[in-house]
Amino acid sequence: MTISIAPTDHDRLLIIDFGSQVTQLIARRLRELHVFCEIHPFSAVDEAFLAAFNPKAVILSGGPASVFAEGAPRPPEKVFELDVPVLGICYGQQVMMEMLGGKVERGHKTAEFGRAFVTPEAEKLDLLQGWFTTDREQVWMSHGDHVSKIAPGFKVFGTSPNAPFAITADTDRDFYAVQFHPEVHHTPNGAKLYENFVRLAGFKGDWTMSAYREEAIAAIRAQVGDEKVICGLSGGVDSSVAAVLIHEAIGDQLTCVFVDHGLLRKGEAEEVVTMFRDHYNMPLIHADEKELFLGELDGVSDPETKRKIIGKLFVDVFQKHATEVGDARFLAQGTLYPDVIESVSFSGGPSVTIKSHHNVGGLPEKMGLKLVEPLRELFKDEVRALGVELGLPKSFIGRHPFPGPGLAIRCPGEITRQKLDILREADAVYIDQIRKHGLYDEIWQAFVAILPVRTVGVMGDGRTYDFACALRAVTSVDGMTADYYPFTHEFLGETATRIINEVPGINRVTLDITSKPPGTIEWE
Repeated sequence: MTISIAPTDHDRLLIIDFGSQVTQLIARRLRELHVFCEIHPFSAVDEAFLAAFNPKAVILSGGPASVFAEGAPRPPEKVFELDVPVLGICYGQQVMMEMLGGKVERGHKTAEFGRAFVTPEAEKLDLLQGWFTTDREQVWMSHGDHVSKIAPGFKVFGTSPNAPFAITADTDRDFYAVQFHPEVHHTPNGAKLYENFVRLAGFKGDWTMSAYREEAIAAIRAQVGDEKVICGLSGGVDSSVAAVLIHEAIGDQLTCVFVDHGLLRKGEAEEVVTMFRDHYNMPLIHADEKELFLGELDGVSDPETKRKIIGKLFVDVFQKHATEVGDARFLAQGTLYPDVIESVSFSGGPSVTIKSHHNVGGLPEKMGLKLVEPLRELFKDEVRALGVELGLPKSFIGRHPFPGPGLAIRCPGEITRQKLDILREADAVYIDQIRKHGLYDEIWQAFVAILPVRTVGVMGDGRTYDFACALRAVTSVDGMTADYYPFTHEFLGETATRIINEVPGINRVTLDITSKPPGTIEWE
């Protein structure tokens, strides 16, 4: 059993997912408008589900399928009988037209992929309020098939060169359909379309972190009662916000276990212990297990082997120290809504969990604990907003992401204590430079990787033979894709000079300018 904070006193919008890669962006756009929404795969939505969910509006997502394919995904007919506004996007438009009496044809010459421009028809549409301030609107298309005949009751309100029915609507029934993706960055005015849709649907916009905080606290108390809870505290934003929220709900019934594996950044362990034990006065077990982890990692160079060793040791160490609490019945963890979405196949078939938390994986089954997951309804940016609401320092909430395996995957090749010490110092100088230049909040993630090579250098007229390091800094929205941050040459020169002068053991600094894809953000 896991806790659910799904609201009952808020208007709810249902997003039916047909497998689009950007469905999560729809939900994020709506949450930004203070509208509570949930994504559910089409295979899970039937009449009973619709009755229980009771949506105030429905959005049909895009997807890779063709309406002509055998077993093509469809929403239940009941969706169009709920007497609520419905918005179909890309595949969602096509399946809406097909089900309501229109016609869809295969693409070929009418396919559109990428930037396109939609021009308006003469008649105005409330959905498009604030659009077409010029004679055309930039949108992002990604379709092969296209609507060739709109369903009865629909009219055309926008066209593109290869999509004569780019924007259609049946205003009597509040049905709207667009061939493009308004949720993506490349449809610059797309957020306005969603704003208009939820306004037409009558949403109050009452989904706030203040309201969520109160609902979550009540739900945690109802689930936990007077039982004890243990929380795996990594020091990252997600687990920290979860810990503070649960502590506000149940006080000293919560004990946090912070596993210090020796792979943290400079001063990080002390910062975590000081903040949670001293500032928040939480019961905290500081499990100093550096020797165990570094001993097991000695001589290991394969990145997957590193991850497996760290993950297994986390489970063992956490279980050992959790027994010190005694009679705990619940395990708290910082599972987020994207984790929930990505662990469910949109087609309803077997799926692979995209992300698991290395420090709690396998623990509930092994320890017989029930889960408390108070953040499972939230996106990453909402967790940060909740953290601010709970009073966590903004400097902490705004920290760049840090991987579960820590510096182990920023140290390609064999891990040694010497290399980790050098890496910590170099990383501290680099982040200090970024802060001094006022760039920290512009960058999604920045770090130093120490390379598994030594290079010849000259310092003070003497020969050196020390390590090389790589600077990495990327811009991103959610980490799914990323581009390198364009530092000035002046910044890079100054930073390289500081690292070489201040960090014994490094005599060469390089810059990683690989985007994701084809690379990954972390080196391993």
